[in-house]
Amino acid sequence: MHAGAAGRGRVVVLTAALLPVLATWNNLVVHRLPGRPGSYVVANVAATAVLLAAARAAGLSWAELGFDRRRLVAGARWGGGCAAVVAAGYAGALALPAVRPLLADARVAGLDGGELAGQVLVRIPLGTVLWEEVAFRGVLLTALGRLLSRRGATGISAALFGLWHVRPTLGALVANDLAGGPLARTGAVLLACLGTAAAGVLFAELRIRSGSLLAPALLHLATNSLGVLAGAAAHRLA
Repeated sequence: MHAGAAGRGRVVVLTAALLPVLATWNNLVVHRLPGRPGSYVVANVAATAVLLAAARAAGLSWAELGFDRRRLVAGARWGGGCAAVVAAGYAGALALPAVRPLLADARVAGLDGGELAGQVLVRIPLGTVLWEEVAFRGVLLTALGRLLSRRGATGISAALFGLWHVRPTLGALVANDLAGGPLARTGAVLLACLGTAAAGVLFAELRIRSGSLLAPALLHLATNSLGVLAGAAAHRLA
């Protein structure tokens, strides 16, 4: 078999295996693991390592996956700039009493300092950002880019990223007593998935334009970690 055809075949197999994993992992698998929330971080870090090994075995280079050291400065510049915008947005919202309640999240209201630190410094960076960026903007986007156009690869990775957030959205609705009836709940989940899919497009563009996985990772980290801190602050300032 021609080397190019063999390489493409390995990427096809990798992609075919990865698509159902990403469609189900966050919604049907990881929340069932014993030992949560600690097992969430361990499972996702382990999944990251397995996925990177599979990607390398399929012939994807470290540079293709977004780990090119020569692109770190560009990644820091793109991602750092976007993270600064997010930080300014949260600060502005907290400063406005009329807007502040929109940041409040019952899931973080009762956390003490140590628990908040665990969320911001461990669970989100390792259990969420590392795994999701490697999976969606590292391996999946690169593999799809070998098989499809840039637009197609971005669209599929973003759509899966939206579906990834079905269960977390349902959890947030219940925790904040916003579940409502089935129709309202379905509408809220649909809007959240569309929003996260749009974020997936932005993250993919950052990854492509910067050439580094660091760019979307910094924006993702700022959005989630600063969001937790802003949510806790909103409760304390209420």
